[in-house]
Amino acid sequence: MNQSPLLLTDEQMQKFITEGFLILKTDFPESFHQAMTAELGKVYDEEGNPGNNLLPRIREIQQAFDSPVITGALTSVLGPNYMLHAHRHGHFNAQPVAGGWHKDSYWGYSRMRNHHPWWAMIMYFPQNTPIELGPTSVVPGTQNYESRTFASDEVQGEAFASGEAGTFALIHYDIWHRSTPNVLGNARYMLKFEFMRTAVPTKPSWNNLISEWKEPADLALPIANHEDMWEETWNWMSGKLGSLANTAEANEEKLAALATALEDSFEPNALNAAYELAKYGAPGVKVLLAGLHHERLDVSRTSTYGLSIAGSDAVSGLIDALDSDRSETVQHAIFALGELRSYAESALPKLVELLSHSDATVRIAVVEALGILSNSSEIAVKGLITALSDEDVQVRFTAGLSLSRMGAAAAAAVPALAAVLDDENRYVRAHALEALRYIGTDEAKDILIKSLFNSRWCSTTTPANSFYP
Repeated sequence: MNQSPLLLTDEQMQKFITEGFLILKTDFPESFHQAMTAELGKVYDEEGNPGNNLLPRIREIQQAFDSPVITGALTSVLGPNYMLHAHRHGHFNAQPVAGGWHKDSYWGYSRMRNHHPWWAMIMYFPQNTPIELGPTSVVPGTQNYESRTFASDEVQGEAFASGEAGTFALIHYDIWHRSTPNVLGNARYMLKFEFMRTAVPTKPSWNNLISEWKEPADLALPIANHEDMWEETWNWMSGKLGSLANTAEANEEKLAALATALEDSFEPNALNAAYELAKYGAPGVKVLLAGLHHERLDVSRTSTYGLSIAGSDAVSGLIDALDSDRSETVQHAIFALGELRSYAESALPKLVELLSHSDATVRIAVVEALGILSNSSEIAVKGLITALSDEDVQVRFTAGLSLSRMGAAAAAAVPALAAVLDDENRYVRAHALEALRYIGTDEAKDILIKSLFNSRWCSTTTPANSFYP
């Protein structure tokens, strides 16, 4: 079998950007999935849910995730150096009622969600999964909404990850989704894995043949359309930073209307206003900065997305906002500066100073931004080394992820990463291991290999099979 990644087409990427998901299928024989499902049933019956140990416990799963369809889909969305995150979960559904609509947290924690696909999930179905067996469903186009935006549990246009064994949903991490009723009552497994982009895009990583954004011909979303947002996301994934900034002019009447729209209680309308304002240079940035300091936190957050794509015009006002007395405003400003990357390098010293801020949410935002804004700065590496010993666990494990994104440039962090391999939190340890892997120096590899051998877990040792054969 050809093991080269089967990259997504332009049309598939257009659908992923607009709808937030794709339903795809691996090409393994039926016997492969029968064996995987049988092993899952045995493990669940005898041992319970293996949680983060899904891969070593059911080894066929790794074969599935190494298949060209999955590696191609992930490479297309997240770039060739994507990370398989340490958090994994096997969902068992035999319930005749639907689950509640939700977005997943980040391993039990919260953070500012990103419209750019830095994260993605795969939900893999190892058995034939018709609608009656209760597949996962999503609301197309809701990946960029913090609020639910739809009132009823039954959504016109709800999409189902149903199909033959080997069907999987590739989803933007933040899309609204739920489990659906399993009216058949037979065992239904769904294997959920999370993946992270480790490098900013510099060029398209899918099978790209066209340069300009084009909406899918059959687009029909249940909530709203976001033409500017979609075009900006396409350009961002193509390696074009700040592509919408200063591309249009607006008069005072238009700016006033958009300022009002920023306060719209219907989030899609407010988001469209934020993205449109980013196109209007300094006058649009002025409106967005006022929104950043708005008394309503939802207006502040929405304005942040506009500022994060507004280019150099936004930098000065965002740096000033780092002195705000409101932690949420500071957090939002940090997020936008991180997304502005090379435009915002002048903010690095002040961002590092905020690693001593009393609010952990601010420190978390700084650590995240440092791994995106600069991939080679000595001051950023020093700041992240400090963050590895922060009292807040989310600061510590986010520091590991940011160091992963910096790769070999973060070699000075290797001793600090080695020290946190004994951290009490599993994700601090896991992210430190990933950082050592992506740093990739001889010293990092030696520490990584030793740690993995010391913690080696035998996938065939169970209460029913302790030692032999």
